[in-house]
Amino acid sequence: MYSFVFHHNQLSVPIFASNLTRFPPAFVDRLLSFAVFYIRKFDRKEPLYHMKSMTSKELRQLYLDFFVSKGHAVIPSASLIPENDPTVLFTTAGMHPLVPYLMGEKHPEGKRLVDVQKCVRTGDIDEVGDSSHCTFFEMLGNWSLGDYFKKESIAFSWEFLTSKQWLGIDKDLLFFTCFEGDENAPQDTVAHDTWVSQGVDPSHIVYLPKKNNWWGPAGMTGPCGPDTEIFYDTGKAPCGSDCKAGCDCGKYLEIWNNVSIAYDKTAQGRFEPLAQKNVDTGMGLDRTVATLQGVKSVYDTDAFAGIIATIAELSSKQYGESEEITRMFRIIADHMRCATFMLGDQRGITPSNVDQGYILRRLIRRAIRFAMQLGIPDGSLTKISEAVIAQYGDFYRELKQNEAKILDELTKEEQRFEHALKKGIREFERLVGSLNGSVIDGVSAFHLYDTFGFPIELTQELAAERGLKVDAAGFDEAFKAHQELSHAGAEQRFQGGLADHTEETARLHTATHLLQAGLRKVLGSDEVAQKGSNITAERLRFDFSFPRKVTPEELAEVEAFVNEAIAKDVEILCEEMTVDEAKEGGAIGLFESKYGSKVKVYTVPGYSKEICGGPHATHTGELGRFEIKKEEASSSGVRRIKAVLIHE
Repeated sequence: MYSFVFHHNQLSVPIFASNLTRFPPAFVDRLLSFAVFYIRKFDRKEPLYHMKSMTSKELRQLYLDFFVSKGHAVIPSASLIPENDPTVLFTTAGMHPLVPYLMGEKHPEGKRLVDVQKCVRTGDIDEVGDSSHCTFFEMLGNWSLGDYFKKESIAFSWEFLTSKQWLGIDKDLLFFTCFEGDENAPQDTVAHDTWVSQGVDPSHIVYLPKKNNWWGPAGMTGPCGPDTEIFYDTGKAPCGSDCKAGCDCGKYLEIWNNVSIAYDKTAQGRFEPLAQKNVDTGMGLDRTVATLQGVKSVYDTDAFAGIIATIAELSSKQYGESEEITRMFRIIADHMRCATFMLGDQRGITPSNVDQGYILRRLIRRAIRFAMQLGIPDGSLTKISEAVIAQYGDFYRELKQNEAKILDELTKEEQRFEHALKKGIREFERLVGSLNGSVIDGVSAFHLYDTFGFPIELTQELAAERGLKVDAAGFDEAFKAHQELSHAGAEQRFQGGLADHTEETARLHTATHLLQAGLRKVLGSDEVAQKGSNITAERLRFDFSFPRKVTPEELAEVEAFVNEAIAKDVEILCEEMTVDEAKEGGAIGLFESKYGSKVKVYTVPGYSKEICGGPHATHTGELGRFEIKKEEASSSGVRRIKAVLIHE
């Protein structure tokens, strides 16, 4: 046992450990950060302020407990796949599943809600590996649906962050940004003045433009509004004289975002005032835990500890032993966490070459490539996934419920990738055989990457073995061109959507319910289960489990079933009830997932009964004539139907 002491002016901070060399660098960094924190406090001749350090599980529960004490009802996390919304592939924020209620639909749990929403953002996949970027994350959120507004929301946030009963963060280490105003909305002086009234030093508040302090809509259209963001001073030296909250140098870490949802962005790009003003807040769990635990990276928190330890055991390497190895550890940990949640999602995602399945496949194969570089044995991804399930399965029960499926799909995808790599090696050999000169051009190198999953590093290694070079600049150029093309395609693909809440999307949403009922009647209710849906103002798309192609005759029966319901002009009923009552009443739902204590059940008497948030038509006669345009395979064991409503 030994100790060492930090000396700073008149302050001495003893640090004790049995053998510090036994501990990973992340732990030592955390230990030192606490010492620096207290030194800084003492140097300012201020009383020591005890910010709570807690695990991610503890923060998750404390957040829920706080807002329950303020009259909020806890609602479960929605699926990672947005329901009936083509504007994005994944649920990207806490507000996404709540769009209908932000637009005025009545939520069965009331006007004050709190949740922990699982989210995925894939725009920064190539940035994963640094200290903060993640594809999967948890968003802590509290909601007011036409109840309290900006002043009350800010007061709640301040209390939770600074009260010793809750997080106990030193108020002097918190900084804030507010919306500076533009032609669509005025400067947010209310947020500024409310922070000051709570005791914030005005010098800690800055106004920033819309790109910094405006949130939403979740898709192309829908509810949005100005936000005020909360930052924690990490203690890092400022990057310059103009360094302030909102600067991306790393000194100020954003931990919470309070959005005052007061506008609806229309398809024409206008910002129209909402009749119902709402509050949406989002606190990133990983970032906040990193702050509370005093670590420099989200990957150094307890949330990743078991996952990182598993990677270390499999690779016989240590996290933190070099910058490059640390980066590979983080990429594998992030991608496997995200892939595990996708595979275990209540709506179900499997690897494929389109949509969510494509992103899932990319994450898994990228994890495999870096695992290979670390020397992790083939077929080991399942062990890393098991560590993810062990960390999160108690709260996200769907992970444990779907564990067998998760591990099976990972095993199959590893096998598929192994096959693709072998084909890629053959393509590489063919390329080398036809090469004129000693340089593999960038386009050919990108073809190996895009088609066979070859990272540029692998191509370079194989080339070096043969005394060849690779045009890396040309590869980067081809990669960039591919990204630009993909983004352009996505913008064209994901336009419109349920977020616009038009009458036509509501009609198509109703038609989707009738379509599912028709499929279950014609094909068998035990065979058909919804796997996803996607609605634009022009058409509906419905994915469902079924082991074979649906025959033309069966499709005609389904079509006739839907049109019969439309012809009868049946009134569509909406009821609120418990999940058990919905089950007993024969409602269709994703019962393996979590619902709140109350749900909405939409019924077309004699035809369909389904748990859903809405919106819907009021009578089936509003729908027009239903016509199936296409039936095709979506992924293994999943079929896809595209259909339209024709108004004559």
